[in-house]
Amino acid sequence: MPIQPTTNIWHNGNLIPWDKAQIHVMSHVVHYGSSIFEGIRAYTQGSAASIFRLPEHMLRFEQSGKVYRMPLGYSVDQMCAAVVSVVEANGVAPCYIRPVAFRGYGEIGVNPLKSPVEVYIANYPWGKYVPGNDGANVCISSWNRLAPNTMPAMAKAGGNYMNSQLIRMEAEANGYDEGIGLDVNGYLSEGSGENLFLVRGGTLYTTPLANSVLNGITRDSILTLAKQLGIPVVEQAMPREMLYICDEAFFTGTAAEVTHLRSVDRILVGDGTMGPITKALHDEFFAIVNGTKPDRYNWLTPVNVRAAEPVGA
Repeated sequence: MPIQPTTNIWHNGNLIPWDKAQIHVMSHVVHYGSSIFEGIRAYTQGSAASIFRLPEHMLRFEQSGKVYRMPLGYSVDQMCAAVVSVVEANGVAPCYIRPVAFRGYGEIGVNPLKSPVEVYIANYPWGKYVPGNDGANVCISSWNRLAPNTMPAMAKAGGNYMNSQLIRMEAEANGYDEGIGLDVNGYLSEGSGENLFLVRGGTLYTTPLANSVLNGITRDSILTLAKQLGIPVVEQAMPREMLYICDEAFFTGTAAEVTHLRSVDRILVGDGTMGPITKALHDEFFAIVNGTKPDRYNWLTPVNVRAAEPVGA
């Protein structure tokens, strides 16, 4: 989906024009992938707008920087305020929000420590991410997810997504909407940019952090909602064939939100439609973010933006 430019981008404490947010071709990040980022959504509740789980996203942003020894120079509270300021300045909601930090123009060579850290925050309109209105048709990728002790999967780092690009491009080249990577031991990990859940016998299963998955904010939200709805949850390593014999399966993520899987490797998941447990979690999630049910977990940060039509489920 093409990016729709907005008016302002936040850069190191100041709002600058969208077209001025540029970097030098010799910046460290261009050559060595030295970046971290977040993906956040702002939703609408009638004529109001709110950002979903903003503090948790900015805490993970800070922690990704810590893993890569990339001090951001701003507290979590300051970065939350910066996100609010750019969303309000641009007056766009619903929207997608992209904080990114990277090593800029300084020195060449693998060692990043003498190249400055640049922090930007942008927001822009963005709708559905995973294609298909009747569920996603996915495949198991030939590309594995990152092995432990190679690159840290818990850091949301730009370099990790080179692996994701290979998974997604292969899937689309073979006629699928998305791919699922296995971990180094051949167990289910996650999609190219989504956490994975499946349902079997009334129990919700998801892959644990040890299977090279990102500690997803939407993943955590679904686990919270499942507990509140009385759905049994198991986090465990799972073989790929669990996806062939499960009753339901779905992706979660800021971009994917809650997207059910219609088929895996052209084998229907259940009858191919959204199953009852997936639907209960999907509907509860969207009821909270779109304001038809109370924000009982304090997940929403209000922003002073006159809202457009809400993004549909």
